[in-house]
Amino acid sequence: MIFIKGSGDASAAALGARIRRLRRSRGMSQADLAGDDLSPSYISLLEGGKRLPSAEVLEQLAVRLRCDVPTLTGRAAEASECDLEVELKYAEMAMQNADPLAALAAYRAVQDKTTAVAQPKIWYAAEQGIALALERDGRLEEAAVHYEALRTASVTSKESVPRLTAVIGLCRCYRELGDLSHAIQIAEETLDELRELKLTPTVIGVELLSTLVGIHSERGDVHRASYLASQAIELATAITDPKALGAAYWNASVVMYRKGNTADALVLIQKALAIYAEGEDQRALARLRNAYASILLQTEDPQPELARTVLTQSLESLLQVGSSVDVAYCRSALARAELHLGRPEAAVAHAEQAMADLGVGHRLQAARNLLLLAAAQLRLGRPEEAKSSYERGALMLEASEAGQQAAYAWAELAEILKLCGEDERVLWAYQQSMRCIGYRNTLMLDRLPLSKSS
Repeated sequence: MIFIKGSGDASAAALGARIRRLRRSRGMSQADLAGDDLSPSYISLLEGGKRLPSAEVLEQLAVRLRCDVPTLTGRAAEASECDLEVELKYAEMAMQNADPLAALAAYRAVQDKTTAVAQPKIWYAAEQGIALALERDGRLEEAAVHYEALRTASVTSKESVPRLTAVIGLCRCYRELGDLSHAIQIAEETLDELRELKLTPTVIGVELLSTLVGIHSERGDVHRASYLASQAIELATAITDPKALGAAYWNASVVMYRKGNTADALVLIQKALAIYAEGEDQRALARLRNAYASILLQTEDPQPELARTVLTQSLESLLQVGSSVDVAYCRSALARAELHLGRPEAAVAHAEQAMADLGVGHRLQAARNLLLLAAAQLRLGRPEEAKSSYERGALMLEASEAGQQAAYAWAELAEILKLCGEDERVLWAYQQSMRCIGYRNTLMLDRLPLSKSS
């Protein structure tokens, strides 16, 4: 039997550690790696540094771990920082081309060639890329784990890990997962740290503040969101950065929209569009157009045809440069536009496709999509399906702590139940709506006996 050259226990331990790291990065169990010709217990011994494999076994392991033998044995020529930076650029290009899976593979390949100790900036840049790729692929819980690890690492590796970037990504994930309170807590704590340090305002700091504006708006805290939006615009203007100012205008428009002030929302989002149109971020521009179209549908004089045209253009762009989640958001907006235009069949088609694109992770947007689906089903004369969709959507919004949105959903369900003649459930749905906006029966009238009139 031919064994690899090494220096005793140290060589076996190093090889075992590399096998374990590569296996875990590929999402494989010891049984998966063992296959039909090796045993899981043998893999365990290898990873524990208690065995040195033959050249034949090394080749088998390398194939299953999708790497070459020199990489597995640690005898590959150490990649230069310049070479790895080029590979990072290729991974970024894959991300920009809306191919998160290719980007994920490329970022992991970079990490396979170095360590956080040897080349921390390269390794953590790849880790940030992995988190973003998972997020774009809709794997929010996995992405949150990587962002959380980056946030923790930023405490001890400040020069290598951009803390605010990790925090913003983490907040985005928790927002989409429906954990709004946790997202707000993380953002507020980080902003408090920045204020204590009395640092000069930065673009990334304004981006975090704008992210927080959006989360407060989702939860229905429109007054807090409005205050923070004003702060974000003031800071972005002070640092004279177009991207920061565009993001601030964007989130401020969302706040105005949620407050019902569509005129101001329209002005703000048009300012944001003017800024983003001069940049090169086509994905952000398409997403912003989605928001613009939503406002067009809610003005005093709705413009559904224009909104549909804008959204159709956005969809074409997002199919090229966006993620499946971006496309799902656009299809949801198209469903709303079709409802305004009196085309419920098209609305159902867009809403159902959006649900398929979203998958199971994006609970908050999935809930809103269910409400659109319910409205379309009702227009098509399918009240039972509509009631089910409304109730599911309302419960999901409650679970996401989007109380105000949940209240609207329960109220709309009450109207459907009224049309269906289910008077007892009408009262129940309205009670659910009032509960979501904080109403509690403090007088306990339901426990008092009713006096009969003589």
